[in-house]
Amino acid sequence: MTPKNKAQQLVNKFYNPNVHPNSVEVRRDVAKESALICVDEIRDNLPLISEIQDFWTEVKIEIIKLWQI
Repeated sequence: MTPKNKAQQLVNKFYNPNVHPNSVEVRRDVAKESALICVDEIRDNLPLISEIQDFWTEVKIEIIKLWQI
């Protein structure tokens, strides 16, 4: 799985259409923030193996880039 695919998968898991039903932007922001917290927790608890750390760093970058204009 690519970092971009993993980023989208994580954000989708946190996307909840029932939160702030009138604001798609708020739902997206909540999903992105939740996914970023998840990635930070994973990275903070991994051994310092550069390939694994690099993957999760790329996932974080891809999450941040989602829905940017």
